[in-house]
Amino acid sequence: MAAVAARVARQRAAAEGLGSSQKAVRYLGQDFETLRRQCLDSGLLFKDPEFPACPSALGYKDLGPCSPRTQGVVWKRPTELCPSPQFIVGGATRTDICQGDLGDCWLLAAIASLTLNRELLYRVVPRDQSFQENYAGIFRFQFWQYGEWVEVVVDDRLPTKNGKLLFLHSEEGSEFWSALLEKAYAKLNGSYEALTGGSTVEGFEDFTGGISEFYNLKKPPASLFQIIRKALRSGSLLACSIDISSAAETEAITSQKLVKGHAYSVTGVEEVDFRGCPERLIRLRNPWGEVEWKGAWSDDAPEWNYIDPTQKEQLGKKAEDGEFWMSFSDFLRQFSRLEICSLSLDSLSSEEVHKWSLVLFNGRWTRGSTAGGCQNYPATYWTNPQFKIHLDEVDDHQEEGVSEPCCTVLLGLMQKNRRRQKRMGQGMLSIGYAVYKIPKELESHTDAHLGRDFFLGRPPAARSSTYVNLREVSARVQLPPGEYVVVPATFEPFQDGDFCLRVFSEKKAKALEIGDVVVGNPHEPRPSEVEQEDGQLRSLFEKFAGKDSEIRANELRTALNEVFSKRPCLL
Repeated sequence: MAAVAARVARQRAAAEGLGSSQKAVRYLGQDFETLRRQCLDSGLLFKDPEFPACPSALGYKDLGPCSPRTQGVVWKRPTELCPSPQFIVGGATRTDICQGDLGDCWLLAAIASLTLNRELLYRVVPRDQSFQENYAGIFRFQFWQYGEWVEVVVDDRLPTKNGKLLFLHSEEGSEFWSALLEKAYAKLNGSYEALTGGSTVEGFEDFTGGISEFYNLKKPPASLFQIIRKALRSGSLLACSIDISSAAETEAITSQKLVKGHAYSVTGVEEVDFRGCPERLIRLRNPWGEVEWKGAWSDDAPEWNYIDPTQKEQLGKKAEDGEFWMSFSDFLRQFSRLEICSLSLDSLSSEEVHKWSLVLFNGRWTRGSTAGGCQNYPATYWTNPQFKIHLDEVDDHQEEGVSEPCCTVLLGLMQKNRRRQKRMGQGMLSIGYAVYKIPKELESHTDAHLGRDFFLGRPPAARSSTYVNLREVSARVQLPPGEYVVVPATFEPFQDGDFCLRVFSEKKAKALEIGDVVVGNPHEPRPSEVEQEDGQLRSLFEKFAGKDSEIRANELRTALNEVFSKRPCLL
């Protein structure tokens, strides 16, 4: 009953706007206005009890209390670092983001892209903050988290070494919005070290509430340049990277000064007239700042001498700021993947504008109950959470190559809170989902959990491309009208984790979670294990039973304990 009451309370609060960007949830119950007023009234600067300026805020392993990297760290307020600190100087720009001694280039690339969209930026970084008016040592930021916006407050004590900021900093030494944003995001995820390593789309989605799609640059669509241009014009956030083949290649610098396994922001595309022919260019930014591409169209490249001086000026070429132009053809040759976080879900290759409908589910995989694993484990797969969607209105405009009327659906499965659990040794789970068509004869019977027999030998109508250890897997699918069940799963069974499932549809879709929590078989043995255990039981039975084939209760207990003690621990 308590769970039902809590769900009803959440639904009522959401209906009243709580969790929207205009009425964000107070993270950890901390209210910015109340805390600032208390500090101003007392004359004391804010000290955040929920994220104190101490070693635990830095990290737990590489940035733990005994790490050489954290020796000599002193927490200082901006007022102690420069005579006249500013929150934002001359508007927040992508050059305000320079990487420090933390492997969070993925996050910095996302922040740099965020500065290209003023509306989004000032939703995440409220402008009514300064070190002059009503300064109380407290600042606030907003992030999207699993279906709702949350407001995170921090004090302005920042980790320094030798009088300089240890982590993210602005090129302008007196500007601190980006360093404080990084601190707020570290608080949300448990520590600064929790931000090490990641995919830029994770930051994109937490800054926008949008959903991301990936492009393999080794097999790009023919219209990719137009797709990127439309994405930038529509305010989407973009990043790219070069894949690595081994851990040793991480952040290795190529002969032309590109960094492998490193997140770059995509900040612009342009077509110029070069010696009488059109040349497509793309602009990227490296959060490191000074390491830039040295090939064609780099800052000092001779190609710039052959384009119109006015256009050259408009493109804003500047030396050693981490941002550079390169030809689009070089971009496709040098980089491996492109990530686009769209705020509008309209196809980036189409000029059509649609209104998308969203249904969001929150769920959990629980060991021994709803953590059934993927289809490779048929005895437990059916115990995974199940969600029914009803599609009865086809798209207004069918995509080319689609032979029958279909409904376009974009599914995004996101695992929750995994960064906070990194300090306990828990990384991202490998996750995926499958979509199954419900036959007509079962459509009125899907208030109950679909059982094992339903899934045996039944191919999915659609599925995520692979099980992968990213925070979110997503894909667009075209499905004929009808009823479907979506099964989100981890690759391996018996793995605990929280998730949210987002179902975007061009037409409004009816959706609900089906069935009660079920108790699945806590161990699904492989055939070889069954044969081995059967043999062990048989030999033990013969040992204790003797010639009369009878066995006493205490002998049976001894035999069973000996066999089952060799199974994997389930606790």
